[in-house]
Amino acid sequence: MRCRIFFACLLLSACTASAGIVENVRIALMQNNFSAAEAELNAYRNQRGTDAEYLDAYSWLARAALDGRQYDQASAYAKQTKTLVLEQLKQRPLDAEPHLPLALGAALEVQSEVLVARGQRTQAIALLQSAMRTYGNTSIHERLQKNLNLLSFQGRVAPPLKADQFLGATFAAPDQLRGAPTLLFFWAHWCSDCKAEVPIITQLRSEFAANGLKVIGPTRLYGYTAQDQHAPPAEEIRYIEAVRRHFYSGLLDMPVPVNTANFNSYGASTTPTLVLVDRAGKVAWYHPGAVPYQELRAEIEKVVAR
Repeated sequence: MRCRIFFACLLLSACTASAGIVENVRIALMQNNFSAAEAELNAYRNQRGTDAEYLDAYSWLARAALDGRQYDQASAYAKQTKTLVLEQLKQRPLDAEPHLPLALGAALEVQSEVLVARGQRTQAIALLQSAMRTYGNTSIHERLQKNLNLLSFQGRVAPPLKADQFLGATFAAPDQLRGAPTLLFFWAHWCSDCKAEVPIITQLRSEFAANGLKVIGPTRLYGYTAQDQHAPPAEEIRYIEAVRRHFYSGLLDMPVPVNTANFNSYGASTTPTLVLVDRAGKVAWYHPGAVPYQELRAEIEKVVAR
């Protein structure tokens, strides 16, 4: 799955009208040409130095090496990315611009995945927990939590959902995730993969209605819409509701709690993120990214059978 997402990103970037250093490096890596990617990076560095955009591009070397299971290379690239980011952080906050958090988040993610691939799961968890203590109040919180959840979420009590407001139906807060198998469907108004997942979830909810399967669809505000790059909350809510009614017609009665805190606690930096909670309110399955019908059906069957 991770590899498919990686190459989908590369293909998308290849279609952009104007390519910057990040896009150029991605395109070279799509062709499995590390030499060309490094040449692009060297040329950029000679002209502009190791600025934040350079580090974002450089971090893709680590991601590509990881996808190729070249763990030593991936670890080295990730370590160098992190070292250079920490130098930048002596002069500016992490979220002063968008490239630096992308680079650091990628470096930490690759380091943890390399540890897991080498059978060092405990060390990977410790790495991510340490990073969370340091960067938990920054924009990479969700990404760190996602990677922690992938390693340690299953079997834990599912965090309660919060809501600034609801779209669709509402639920009783104290018992929201207990008593029935529940599928949490984290989605975003801009997310095409989320829209593609709706017919699958709609069908499965119908198939497992007799088993009491509930579906809850948390979302959040992002501060923009398709028409306005800086949309106020009320305008964005109206836009989310319009998207929901147009693309989520099979799930209009699905409770949609709107709150960023839910995305933080569930590490939903990827949309969709799908989480299955069993009748005891414990996480049974956690999956960042879209899931095909048969795979999701098999996971639901396991939960309803318990």
